Amino acid sequence: MHFSIPETEVRSGENGSSYVAYNIHVNGVLHCRVRYSQLLGLHEQIKKEYGSNVVPTFPPKKIFTLTPAEVEQRREQLEKYMQAVRQHPLLGASELFNSFLRKAQQETQQIPTEDAALDICLSNGQKVTVNILTSDQTEDVLDAAAVKLDLPDDLVGYFSLFLVREGVDGNLTFVRKLQDFELPYVSITSLQSSDYHIILRKSYWDMAYDGDVMDNRVGLNLLYAQTLSDIERGWILVNKDQHRQLKSLQEKGSKKEFIHLGQTLKYYGYLKFDPCVTDFPEKGCQVIVSAGNNELNFHVKLPNEQMKEGSFKVTRMRCWRVTSSQVPISNGTTNPCNSTKCEVKLELAFEYLMSKDRLQWVTITSQQAIMMSTCLQSMVDELMVKKSGGSIKKMLRRRHNGSIHRSDSQQAVKSPPLLDSLDPSREQIVKLSTKLNSVSLRGISASNSANDISGDDFHGNYAFEGIGDDDL
Repeated sequence: MHFSIPETEVRSGENGSSYVAYNIHVNGVLHCRVRYSQLLGLHEQIKKEYGSNVVPTFPPKKIFTLTPAEVEQRREQLEKYMQAVRQHPLLGASELFNSFLRKAQQETQQIPTEDAALDICLSNGQKVTVNILTSDQTEDVLDAAAVKLDLPDDLVGYFSLFLVREGVDGNLTFVRKLQDFELPYVSITSLQSSDYHIILRKSYWDMAYDGDVMDNRVGLNLLYAQTLSDIERGWILVNKDQHRQLKSLQEKGSKKEFIHLGQTLKYYGYLKFDPCVTDFPEKGCQVIVSAGNNELNFHVKLPNEQMKEGSFKVTRMRCWRVTSSQVPISNGTTNPCNSTKCEVKLELAFEYLMSKDRLQWVTITSQQAIMMSTCLQSMVDELMVKKSGGSIKKMLRRRHNGSIHRSDSQQAVKSPPLLDSLDPSREQIVKLSTKLNSVSLRGISASNSANDISGDDFHGNYAFEGIGDDDL
């Protein structure tokens, strides 16, 4: 997750006095506004719970009113503090930290705790309405959706909730995966737009886990609906013969066979991003990026209109970073940014092993840069767990015991309609640690589809070092 405090606001308190509010952005979007005293209170709680030697440095109190320069200095210090806490493997995952963020989000949006109905969209266009509290966190909402769908507890962790934006053409832009530190009802309500939805989608990359999901009727229907949806929107490539086979299987109701055929198709299980810009192989190239099969796949349009395709394996990325900056958007002005004249520019850059002795940075400029980074991190997490012999279920799900009770009004996922025609300067750096330096990944990084963009071998089987959450 990318935490930043790009701006401050002077706001009025209840007694008429003014104070400085620090706007905390998560993944480039405003999450909450907090006062210095609130963050100080969080710091004191963390220090009490985990000890002074674990807690990052916190900016000191000031006796007198801060000057504008001092406010800016404190903003930068608080941003570094929040990033350090989030990056810490213990503090960042703590309920103390996450509950603070959830409470601050609710207070910022001024949404009281009360009963509410929330629509969760499925890949086939259906909506499942869950009855929740406005203060329910992401895990609670996911559980409520599982209850409504009759999805077994041991399969809930194979799925996640994603915030998506629907375009005028019906295309979906995946904005982000909803996190434990946010309240889905508050997140979707605060956007104040009917273009945004919450969708349920599988949250793993290795198709080997499809077998676990397909053993259950509801899991099978969910996976079938997602596969069909990805085919219809062109994310999975299908030729005429494959389309004919798929339609025949669908008409027969052969869902498992449909998915098995889908698994053999190009880009099965990939997440496709909106068109954006890259500097590879040349600066300013238009590109469509997809994430899947432990890689980022590029469809690049060169300046000479030639199309190139290639992929970058996560096992050959030495590190990556997400950078955000404020860019003026009004008549090319060079004046300092303000809320009406600037937009956030996001970039994902990764250092890639192009050949045995050559590393090169590749940059993608996209408003979905953080979502891309999240995909890369989850791929690496999955690979590390698999290679160490760990449990994917434990990685995907931290279940709580005894809090879920099946309701009488359970709803199964219906089959989608038949297939018709198919349209053929703030940095967070993810560094490589030495934990898995000797782990070989042979057999899981081979690609059967992508052509080489640069002429170098992008698909060799290399050992890699586990990606960790180092401080900035």
